[in-house]
Order: sequence, then C-alpha cells, then structure tokens
Amino acid sequence: MSADWPSPNYGPRRDGAVPELIIIHYTAMWSCKAARTRLCLPEAEVSAHWLIGRDGSVEQLVPEEMRAWHAGLGSWQGLGDVNSRSIGIELDNEGDRPFPEPLMAALEELLPQIMRRWVIAPENVIGHSDFAPERKIDPGPRFDWQRLARQGLAIWPERSAAAPAVDAESFLALASSLGYPEAPLATILPAFRLRFRPRHEGPLDAVDMALVADLAMRFGADGGAWRSS
Repeated sequence: MSADWPSPNYGPRRDGAVPELIIIHYTAMWSCKAARTRLCLPEAEVSAHWLIGRDGSVEQLVPEEMRAWHAGLGSWQGLGDVNSRSIGIELDNEGDRPFPEPLMAALEELLPQIMRRWVIAPENVIGHSDFAPERKIDPGPRFDWQRLARQGLAIWPERSAAAPAVDAESFLALASSLGYPEAPLATILPAFRLRFRPRHEGPLDAVDMALVADLAMRFGADGGAWRSS
C-alpha cells in the first residue's frame, strides 16, 4: 500500500459522523494513473479514500477519518451526506470491462481491514448505483458482488420458494427497508437488478420479489414489510 499521492480534496466529517458505509466505485478512466491524477487535482473537487489499480496496487489518497468527496448527491437508509458517513473505494476500470483478479484480490484484502476498523457490516458495503440510482451505475454489471458475499464482505440474496405477490408498492417498500432511496420503480428496479440480477430486463417479476423479500428479511431495517410464514 502506498500514500505517495495524497489528495487535498477532503475535509472534516460533518455533525460528528463516522464511517458506517463502504462505497464501491469504478473510475471510468483509461488508466489508474489518470484516475489518480484527477482524484488528487484540487480543481477537480473529487477524491476517494482508496484507489485500487487493475494490477492490484493499493493507494490511500485520503485519511479514513476525513470526509472524501466521492459520493455526491444521494441517500441510503433515509440519510443524505453519504460522504460524511462512508469510506470510498475507487476501482481502476473503464466501466465496460471485467475486473481483473489482482484487483479483486486486493479489494478482498482491503475490505475486511476497513470493516474491522469502523465496525461496518457486510450489508453496508454498497455500490455508487445503490444510493444514487438516478445518476450512477458503478461499479456496474461486471462487478462480482456474489464473490464478495461468499467471504462475508457484502450481501447476496438466497432465493426462497415463498415470496410476496408481484407488486410495485411492495417491492419499493422492501427495497426501502434495505436502504434504497425513495424513487419510482423505473429507477429502483434497474438499480436493484444491476447489483443482484445483472443484465436482466423486463417488468418486475416474481424473481425480483423473492430476492428483495429475502434480503429485506435478513438485512432490512425492520425485517422488511413482508415476512414469510
């Protein structure tokens, strides 16, 4: 790990907030060097705590105690100012390519360290697209969330035979219990699928309902709006 390129783009966390989320991004740039330069450029006014290269290199750009500028507008679990509540990790990827093994291995080594330091649960490791679904899609459909979940570093649904009837209002209530912001089905359903059913399209269906119900029961703020009997 290296801190040779510290970014000046940070400030104090607001209102006594401490990190309770980890946000996964991709850089959407052609090289790690280009991303690092931008994340350290004062006039860019963007940054992240960590940058992982496709070769597995790991660089800390902002102290974890400080508020990096990686999240932008959005909310999770009903709260805004995600920058003050999170650690941001940028992954060196243009957005349309697989994530190389060295990068994933480095992420799998870094995540448990951050989670232990700040007592962050797997359900609070999320993507940029989760809390800002109106405007972001990273880390995108090629990112392997299931791989992280197998190691207790994120969550993944376990499809159950029992599920609520297909209903948009119920789906949105269950998604909200997980943390997704209030938004129309046309916004939340693609964001949910991007993470848990990548590349699936079409109207809301029984599989979507089963997956969101399972996640809400296990990880939702109140066990979700529906429970199987």
